[in-house]
Amino acid sequence: MKNLLSSLFVLLILSANVDAATVYVTDDIKFTLRSTPSNRSKILKMLPSGTPLTVLEENSESGYSKVRTNGGVEGYILTRHTSPKPISRWYLDRANKKLAELQEENKLFKEELEQLKGNNTQALSSNQTLTQERDRLSNELNDLKQTAANAVQLKHQRDQLQERVISVERELQQVKRENQALVDSTNQDWFLYGGLLALFGVILGFILPKLSWRRKTSNWDTF
Repeated sequence: MKNLLSSLFVLLILSANVDAATVYVTDDIKFTLRSTPSNRSKILKMLPSGTPLTVLEENSESGYSKVRTNGGVEGYILTRHTSPKPISRWYLDRANKKLAELQEENKLFKEELEQLKGNNTQALSSNQTLTQERDRLSNELNDLKQTAANAVQLKHQRDQLQERVISVERELQQVKRENQALVDSTNQDWFLYGGLLALFGVILGFILPKLSWRRKTSNWDTF
């Protein structure tokens, strides 16, 4: 026992100060942080694996390192229970934490995607409605164009009919004038015929008495 204590004392004297560095408790268990570099000294704290520690001194002979926790507690821990890098568990926890963050982000992305799908569905529905409305307006426009074309055609036909009516009216007026001229000409002919008949009657009026007188004269001459 005395030899052990002497050796530990010598190791403490021979131990050299090292530069402060951060090490991590290894494995997925808890280790003791003691008040002195001895497995029989007072336990100051139980350190879970992965606990970050600041190295104050390291003694290769005793196998202990003097460390300080982030909470300011100083003590000794076996050097073999420390590692210059975090243990796999630490990386696993970090990976799990990152995975949880990614899963949360993925969940948010899924929610946004579902919302976008809903918006897309609504947009498609609106697009379909707008397409139907566009088709309806296009049909109405075609109907209006057809109606306008028919109206133009009807106006053209109306103009033609109006021109025809005007032409017919002109022809009718011409026929009326010609008919009136014929009537006037007929009246003139009848008037002429009447005059000729009257003249013929007058002539007969002069001739017939003379013929009668000559016959009477002739008869008297016969006696």
